[in-house]
Amino acid sequence: MDDIPLSLLFSALGILLVFSAFFSGSETALMSINRYRLMHLAREGSRGARLAQQLLEQPERLIGLILLGNNFVNISASAITTIAFVRIAGEAGVLVGTAVLTVVVLIFSEVAPKTLAALRPERVALPASYILWPLLKCSFPLVWLVNRLAAGVLWLAGHREPAGDAHALSAAELRTLLEEGGRMIPEKHRQMLLNILALEEAKVEDIMVPRNEIEGLDLDADPAELRARLARFPFSRAPVYRGSVDQVLGILHLRNLIDTPAEKITPDFIESRLRKPYFVPEGTPLTKQMLEFQRVKRRVGLVVDEYGDIVGLVTLPDILEEIVGDFVSAPGQNTRRIQHAADGSLLIDGRTPLHNINRHLGWELPTDEFSTLNGLIVGSLEALPEAGAELEVEGLRMRVEAIGDNVVQRVRVFPPESAADG
Repeated sequence: MDDIPLSLLFSALGILLVFSAFFSGSETALMSINRYRLMHLAREGSRGARLAQQLLEQPERLIGLILLGNNFVNISASAITTIAFVRIAGEAGVLVGTAVLTVVVLIFSEVAPKTLAALRPERVALPASYILWPLLKCSFPLVWLVNRLAAGVLWLAGHREPAGDAHALSAAELRTLLEEGGRMIPEKHRQMLLNILALEEAKVEDIMVPRNEIEGLDLDADPAELRARLARFPFSRAPVYRGSVDQVLGILHLRNLIDTPAEKITPDFIESRLRKPYFVPEGTPLTKQMLEFQRVKRRVGLVVDEYGDIVGLVTLPDILEEIVGDFVSAPGQNTRRIQHAADGSLLIDGRTPLHNINRHLGWELPTDEFSTLNGLIVGSLEALPEAGAELEVEGLRMRVEAIGDNVVQRVRVFPPESAADG
């Protein structure tokens, strides 16, 4: 070894340090790269992404290859450094060479390449895959042997292979990914995706029109009154019944009467244009009901409880609004049930579903036990309150403004900042 020029030793040392940096950076880049971004690039035709995917399918082999290569070059670099510095500084060269190599390896072969790889994993991982893939093929027997020995040690220590896909995301994890890592997705689109995930937690009774608010047509009414009712009916579809909604006959699509002369619109004529009513069990999740509407090609369903009694009405547009937001209003604007007052308070219809209030105002009123604001207030007070009664729920001060038909009809709600001012 004494015949080898120092220039050649230091050149070999430099090459080994470059290899060490390559292995260190490759490991960090491949382990930290976004798997879903990598999947997208592979589908777009990136060969480097496809090779990286194949390497990551069996990470124990990849890690074995990288560590095998990194340890080989680092140990070789240590040996060359010792030889070179002994020739320069004698016996003290061992200590000097160790100190110098430690600093050089730490900075140029560990910290710098790993930092770059962590900040730009795609830039490092994809090119590195072109080198690591053939290296793995060439050294596979040695890598396999090392992995088997390592697996044996882990087995003796009590480690077992986990079952299932370790990279599968739960709904909660996917929600966190969209909230924290979806900044490249437009805000409106990201909110729609979050709303789709939230549908799993909502049921039809959270968004249905309560029974006492169902707008319908009573065929037992006077024909002239019935025609007048039809002329000003606010929706495109109407439940049709005799006497009460419990005697529902079917659903009328008002489009079927557009070309019909008014004098021909009689109860019997309307009944001949009805479609059979479609009933929805109470407690059905919104995701399931949306698919059911699609399957049966319906847009309106009557919600029934366990006894078969009608408790409300749900429509496909109601479910779609849970995903895309209100079609006719935006957060902060007045709606039919929520009015914003000049003093910062809100006047809310007591029959408004809590789910709608939370979605429209961004609040977190509890929905586990009660479906409407009236139910929440009566349940919190454990009695039907009188007008003027006040309570506080989730930091919101509420004052009952009106009572009627044994329900809280109107509530004034003071948000925290408004309550503080008052």
